[in-house]
Amino acid sequence: MAIAETPADGEAVAAQSPVRVMVVDDHPMWRDAVERDLQDAGFDVVGVAANGSEALARFPACRPQVVVLDLQMPAPNGVEVTAEVLRQDPSARVLILSASGEQDDVLAAVKAGATGYLVKSASRAELLEAVRRVARGDAVFTPGLAGLVLGEYRRLSEPESREPEGPSLTERETEVLRMVAKGLSYKQIAERLVLSHRTVQNHVQNTLRKLQLHNRVELTRYAIAQGLDDDGDDAPQ
Repeated sequence: MAIAETPADGEAVAAQSPVRVMVVDDHPMWRDAVERDLQDAGFDVVGVAANGSEALARFPACRPQVVVLDLQMPAPNGVEVTAEVLRQDPSARVLILSASGEQDDVLAAVKAGATGYLVKSASRAELLEAVRRVARGDAVFTPGLAGLVLGEYRRLSEPESREPEGPSLTERETEVLRMVAKGLSYKQIAERLVLSHRTVQNHVQNTLRKLQLHNRVELTRYAIAQGLDDDGDDAPQ
């Protein structure tokens, strides 16, 4: 899992406030352990829930930035909760933390809008780093699952006819977009292109505006659909 990036100047104000997190899991010992780890690391745990119904009932008042969510719970399950949470607040992020690494479960969660997916064998450090990155809008997956997700989006995009004319991106914006599609962090992109972290962010924001997309997850999906991740030279180390 990639090392966290240092926030750029534009993110400094947001970084001063701890990330607000809700923890949802129907296993009390696991739920308590995750809550404790997050609190000890400085996150603001604004709510906990033992099932999907509790999570949806408490979500409007808690307004978490990130929901750390178990997948396999009594109805509504994690996939259904993910879809409803994002319907209520599209700016929220969902990090699935599940015992299952099955392909169908992973793809169902991501298609519902989950930004990240970790299996419960992940370490405490991996969980904390995942929450930080998901809060920034990065897509984070347990090693081995990222390729599965990217491959599925590529497969789904193949039958679709591409627009003959797309939004006009500069050569640099296209270069940055290609690296985003390959999973590179802003820090890695900045190092490879010899740019500042903030310049990379500006290119990404301009690209999002031109493509009328909302976050890096949607941008990655767009880039994959355009085949911009085909060349493996810039794959993350």
